Amino acid sequence: MATPHPSARQDPPVRAVWPSLRVADWTDTRDTLHMWTQIVGKVRLAHAPLINHWWQVTLYVSPRGLTTGPVPCPSGSFDIEFDFVDQVLRVRSSSGANRVVALRPRTVADFYRHTMDALAELGIETRIQNQPNEVDPAIPFTEDDEHAAYDPEAARLFWRQLVQADRVMSEFRSHFVGKVSPVHFFWGAMDLACTRFSGRSAPAHPGGAPNCGDWVMVEGYSRELSSCGFWPGGGEEGAFYAYAYPEPAGFAEHPVRPAQAYYSQTNGQFLLPYEAVRTAADPDRALTDFLHSTYEAAADRAGWDRASLEDDPGRWAHLRGRSVGER
Repeated sequence: MATPHPSARQDPPVRAVWPSLRVADWTDTRDTLHMWTQIVGKVRLAHAPLINHWWQVTLYVSPRGLTTGPVPCPSGSFDIEFDFVDQVLRVRSSSGANRVVALRPRTVADFYRHTMDALAELGIETRIQNQPNEVDPAIPFTEDDEHAAYDPEAARLFWRQLVQADRVMSEFRSHFVGKVSPVHFFWGAMDLACTRFSGRSAPAHPGGAPNCGDWVMVEGYSRELSSCGFWPGGGEEGAFYAYAYPEPAGFAEHPVRPAQAYYSQTNGQFLLPYEAVRTAADPDRALTDFLHSTYEAAADRAGWDRASLEDDPGRWAHLRGRSVGER
């Protein structure tokens, strides 16, 4: 039998490391980073055409941090990445030119100015709304000298939390063949999210997010959905969440896993403390159980056509797994 090509060989499995990061230990850095991600996200919003539910404005977890992915502009495209390994913001143009902005303790106003200067130097003219959304108070970026803390190690640990969450959530996403969002980072609330849709319309969302037009939420919640994600709040080390819109009768009482998961009446969603996942004997299984069981709560209680919306992601494995020597 022929020897498999080196690229076909797999390294021995390494157990994923779920880092510990207490929210109380990095709140100031978190709040500064939140504003920085809003600036970068709004740059993408200014250039990218609308995609349903605002999918064109999000950031994505990358092997080094958070990235916009390619963003169209008149001269071609560009991307912006928070590199939490080298602690720089990278702005790269399809022209081959690039600029960097250091990630260090600096005010939001200073970060805004340097980021806009970097874009202008690359010929990417950009105007964005000069204040954040979904926060109160909403200090204009150009006037925000309040948020200036930045602990590089805390930011790196947060990114590593996102890497692990993104990995498991992406596997969860693969089981759904209906309309489903990417696993992406919404800078409005600073959360990593993945949303499944039943295919049915939903009642107009009432809105109510601070400093955010109600019409924004109407677009985001225009179809019946089940959403899950992770954000750096809701627990000592952050929390995983899951909710349904509109919430069907009996959703809050539906049994979910693992045992540490619970329905928060205050938040209107199921929560699972990050630390419950991190300290579990099998963290991947704990989070996977939460994602699947909370989705089942939404889909079963609302009568989704699960047979047509779900499938086995390994359905072609028996063909894909053939090595060159077995052909």
